[in-house]
Amino acid sequence: MAVTYDQVIIGGGHNGLTCAAYLARAGRKVLVLEARHVLGGAAVTEEIFPGFKYSVCSYVVSLLRPDIIRDLQLSRHGLELIPLECSFSPYPDGSSLVRWPDREQTRREIAHFSRRDAEAYPIFGDAMIRLAGFVRPILNMTPPDAIDPGLGDLLDLLKLGRSFRQLDPVDRLRKIQMFTMSAVDFLDRWFESDALKAPMAVSGIIGTFLGVRSPGTAYVLLHHYMGEIDGAFRSWGFARGGTGSVSNAIADSARSFGAEIRTEAPVARIDVRNGEARTVVLKDGTEISARQIVSAVDPRRTFFGLVGREHLDPEFVKGIDRFKYRGSSGKVNLALDRLPSFTSRPGDGPHLRGDIAIAPSIDALELAYDEAKYGRWSSRPYLNIVIPSVVDPTLAPPGKHVMSIFVQYAPYHIEGGPETWPQHREAFGDTVIDTLEEYCPGLRDSILHRQVLTPWDLEQEFGLTEGNIFHGELSLEQLFFLRPTAGWAGYKTPVKNLWMCASGTHPGGGVMGAPGRNAARALLKAGG
Repeated sequence: MAVTYDQVIIGGGHNGLTCAAYLARAGRKVLVLEARHVLGGAAVTEEIFPGFKYSVCSYVVSLLRPDIIRDLQLSRHGLELIPLECSFSPYPDGSSLVRWPDREQTRREIAHFSRRDAEAYPIFGDAMIRLAGFVRPILNMTPPDAIDPGLGDLLDLLKLGRSFRQLDPVDRLRKIQMFTMSAVDFLDRWFESDALKAPMAVSGIIGTFLGVRSPGTAYVLLHHYMGEIDGAFRSWGFARGGTGSVSNAIADSARSFGAEIRTEAPVARIDVRNGEARTVVLKDGTEISARQIVSAVDPRRTFFGLVGREHLDPEFVKGIDRFKYRGSSGKVNLALDRLPSFTSRPGDGPHLRGDIAIAPSIDALELAYDEAKYGRWSSRPYLNIVIPSVVDPTLAPPGKHVMSIFVQYAPYHIEGGPETWPQHREAFGDTVIDTLEEYCPGLRDSILHRQVLTPWDLEQEFGLTEGNIFHGELSLEQLFFLRPTAGWAGYKTPVKNLWMCASGTHPGGGVMGAPGRNAARALLKAGG
């Protein structure tokens, strides 16, 4: 007799696994189906070259919710987070800036560029933590329906209004400014030094096809201030064993509660009859029945790839059609025969134990965006780099290292069309190495292996539509009760018994787990 599950989850990324774990913990019979041979989606560790383990896509843990770590007992299942020690920014003139966990040490670093900025920096940090404190509870909410609100939706909106009124008047103004201003304009109100503002501004463009001077990027900057490790706010870290360790710990937790997980089980379609999702059909023809089907893939793949436009209301189709992806980033992973040495701070040192930002100036970042607007990858892109093997030797052979390089901008819609990306892949990789070589001479000679991922590769290999790492841009018109479209931000979909739980839903992208957790709660509340 065929097994009928309570819930079948399509996609074994970290949000799908989180949703499965919460459902299984509540006693539901849950099955997770993952197309690839390895779990994790974009939060995955793979040994691409013998002895070298890469966090292939997502490379730091910045937003994973502490309550999820506690609820799912992830530490017990092997998760160990190592805080990033600093943020290092080398500059073309041979100077550099390191922002350390220690405030006084950071103050002295910033004072080399501006004494005024050195005094303002801790005040700015405290203000951002307060503003993040207002937003943080929203991460745990099922967004209210602002189009056709019920009583519960109105009460939720009223609570948000009261919470906003409880902010200090100055913070209320800052909050409004963040929803309308660019990252640069917002930072200009605090700081004068380009050396400080440039590496701070880039937090406003990650996951968006916007420039640091584009309105709305100030909020995205705040989004990245909501990291928390062991109670320390604004903390980012590595997962020992690579980012895949996060996904594996969540998977083990889900299994401990009774969830079943299958890899190499690609889904062909969701069988919809009379507006109701009935079964999941695998590519080998196997049909699996469930009371509810939960999609952990992005909205476009869910509704247009698995469900089909013919089963959807035309207005809803228009909303999903308008949802923007516009992938703008790539990834280069290196295997090195030695530690890199930067001109501005030669040799080994604690500055290599955090993230490294190649963001030489505001103008340079905006020029990089200008090139991407016209279908070219940036000739001198913004790079965010980590060398996780300096704190986790298990990732590389003795004396060797792995380097992870996030690259922006690399537009999905390149000149000639996205399908031409494979013929440009190595030239794109060369551009990244050429850029980094300017700050780190000799790097090219130390490279044993390299893996280059373009937005097209992210789409083809990891199922990220248009290569967007957040399942859709984190722009203001695509947040909260508008994610993925107005009226359908509560994880439930217009197709009966079909739900969503991934980064294309509230509160968005990053290794967070909140979309998966929130979707499970909403489904259970609805009687799933």
